[in-house]
Amino acid sequence: MCDSSGIITEERARRGDVNEYKRQFARDVPEGDLADAMAGADVFVGLSIGGIVDQEMVRSMADDPIVFAMANPDPEIGYEEAKAARDDTVIMATGRSDYPNQVNNVLGFPFIFRGALDVRATEINEEMKVACAEALAELAREDVPDAVVKAYGDEPLQFGPDYIIPKPVDPRVLFRVAPSIAEAAMESGAARTEIDLEAYEEELEARLGKSREMMRVVLNKAKSDPKTVALSEGENEKMIRAAYQIQEQGIALPILIGDESEIRQTAANLGLDFDPTVADPSVGDYEHYADRLHELRARKGITRTEAGELIERDSNYFGSVMVEQDDADALLTGLSHHYPSALRPPLQVIGTADDVDHAAGVYMLAFKNRVVFVADATVNQSPDEEVLAEVTKQTGKLARRFNIEPRAALLSYSNFGSVDNEGTRKPRRAASMLQDDPEVDFPVDGEMQADTAVVEDILEGTYGFSELEEPANVLVFPNLEAGNIGYKLLQRLGGADAIGPMLVGMDKPVHVLQRGDEVKDIVNLAGVAVVDAQQE
Repeated sequence: MCDSSGIITEERARRGDVNEYKRQFARDVPEGDLADAMAGADVFVGLSIGGIVDQEMVRSMADDPIVFAMANPDPEIGYEEAKAARDDTVIMATGRSDYPNQVNNVLGFPFIFRGALDVRATEINEEMKVACAEALAELAREDVPDAVVKAYGDEPLQFGPDYIIPKPVDPRVLFRVAPSIAEAAMESGAARTEIDLEAYEEELEARLGKSREMMRVVLNKAKSDPKTVALSEGENEKMIRAAYQIQEQGIALPILIGDESEIRQTAANLGLDFDPTVADPSVGDYEHYADRLHELRARKGITRTEAGELIERDSNYFGSVMVEQDDADALLTGLSHHYPSALRPPLQVIGTADDVDHAAGVYMLAFKNRVVFVADATVNQSPDEEVLAEVTKQTGKLARRFNIEPRAALLSYSNFGSVDNEGTRKPRRAASMLQDDPEVDFPVDGEMQADTAVVEDILEGTYGFSELEEPANVLVFPNLEAGNIGYKLLQRLGGADAIGPMLVGMDKPVHVLQRGDEVKDIVNLAGVAVVDAQQE
């Protein structure tokens, strides 16, 4: 250790040249200055003033040195200076946000206090501090969420010399560090309260938003009995990252469809330490898939040769047949395709369930204190009353997979007959059909305007006769145009987190991703698909 007078030595301590706090760090070494101390050193940690380290000092250090220059606002040596001082790797960190590896109090202090308070710790001891550091180190080795990458200009963030510390905006820090602190407090005897760490982590994650709380319900169900999920477009970097997270978290057993050598090379380039399961249509024996596709589509214009080409070249068809043949339990597709073209192969090959004629796309919108399911936002362009009724039933079943009891409203610009034309009659007749259906065991009403459906005072005051005693949480729009516009307005202007679209009504679990979905969206839909498969 050095101070402004040089290396803190036992000789200086004997001379009374250091105070009582520095004395405990005195060593039996020759006296010298900072340059002498850094010669041959593996690590430099600076907590002093800017500009006191030069490039020659960095060059004198051991191979591949670590330089933590944390003086603020100007570090002991600038980032570019330190990196340029040597030809080997300098792992460099500062306290500044405009360079890699920012050392920031917000990564530790809030969560140390959070974990300590929640177990009523009598102190913050060394074991708790070490637990914090180890939790951050472990987190830095994991795949980085897309939202964090976007916050830093879409520059790749991957464990290595330029990313050894998680970013301060990473939301995972809360529910990864605080539980580690709490566990260390309990194990070291500092805690006065014992807590369930798994439940505590889920509670902390739920504080980050209603959508996380809702998805935790589904992901826990998925982990209880994981199923195989085929991921088409398996060479896509996001699909590979999602497969890694799905496998690591125990949500499902992912199968990436695509070129195996390319997939494995991309996984290695991303620094993902896992052995992916891959189905490569170009090398495996999948003639029976082509035979099955031809059997299903022979009278729809597909020859046997064309079926073979589709199986080999189009992972959407390959994945659809894989699920139809029970070689996988569920399918995720559509990441780099337009929704209709991605939906077509599953509809042609897997089709809808025996008691269902129409699939539908449903979004779950999570607001601060409310969750609503919006249907149909992706599939049926101009549904009649039978389709509206079927969509409502399927969406109600989906809501229950999230442990939510459905209350459905069929929407229009009319309230219970205030306008009478063919457009308003369709949702009105659909509501009547559902109310008469013995299989429907949740409240349904309509037609009604959107504010009537979601505002309790309107329901109770003006329309006290409604079947809905509480605001609706399943909103069924009269057509695709209204549904798509409605969910996007709710998401963007209402500040809701959107999960989906979740495809309901299929004979086997299939979910079609939106182009540009993030890795977390793929992971979430994989969880939904597993729960669908469990229901099957």
